[in-house]
Amino acid sequence: MQRKAYVPGLALLVALASGCSAASGSDGSTTDSKAGVPKTAVAPPGKYRTLPEPCRAVNKGVLEDMLPGAASLTDADAAKELAGSADLTYDTDRRVGCRWKDEASEAVRRLTVDFERVVSYDPTVSDDDRTKELYAKKESAAHLPAPQSASPSPAATRTPSPTGAPPGATPSGATPSVPAGPPTGAPSSASPSNSAGKDGKDGLQPRRLSGLGDAAFLDDVSSPSGTDGGSAAGQRTVTVVFRTSNVLVSIEYTAQATGSAAVPDSKELQEQAQALAGKLVEQFSE
Repeated sequence: MQRKAYVPGLALLVALASGCSAASGSDGSTTDSKAGVPKTAVAPPGKYRTLPEPCRAVNKGVLEDMLPGAASLTDADAAKELAGSADLTYDTDRRVGCRWKDEASEAVRRLTVDFERVVSYDPTVSDDDRTKELYAKKESAAHLPAPQSASPSPAATRTPSPTGAPPGATPSGATPSVPAGPPTGAPSSASPSNSAGKDGKDGLQPRRLSGLGDAAFLDDVSSPSGTDGGSAAGQRTVTVVFRTSNVLVSIEYTAQATGSAAVPDSKELQEQAQALAGKLVEQFSE
């Protein structure tokens, strides 16, 4: 009986052709030949790989404005105060910070600056996206009030008076309306410890900031003297947080009144903190 001829070379070519077809998808994406699962593209890294030296990031002129007590010190003591104190860190490419303290006749001021470079350990999530998540948590924790919208005052709407009745007069037989007021014995003032400018006065309420990095917000909290039942003087803390690519920057500026001095002005502290934030953003743009 005649046997069929076996051609090993032809069988090998057929096997190779089948393997190549399985290794490439119809959309051109590569697949794992063992698992048959498409490979996921790795998210791109963040723009920044290092962080600035924190105590040198704030220039001398800005420090002198924010720490006015240094002007009354000797040159040696002023230089020491303006040099700041670096926070303890184990990786200067991931997180660094610096703090300053200034004692003047009317207030004790404290300034802290914190830089954090965010790295995502999830290959499918970019460093920038992870930074956005962390920034969103900080903003949420600040409990910023909703932006106010202009609306007509209820007092501006008047009900037409009956014919012949003078404006504001009460028709015969009608019961005059009495404005609702607080219950008897109820306190007429708000809690002594709250965020400054929550009522939106002069636009100083905690809020989002535009034109500062990729996203930014400002918080402002005041604590009047004796808030906790003690004799401590009042203080105000202004915080500015901004994000630029994969870096988060936090500025905290606190002024505590000494003796019988008034709580430091919100407008002054906010302007100085925002000016510092603007200077730091410029450093990342260089």
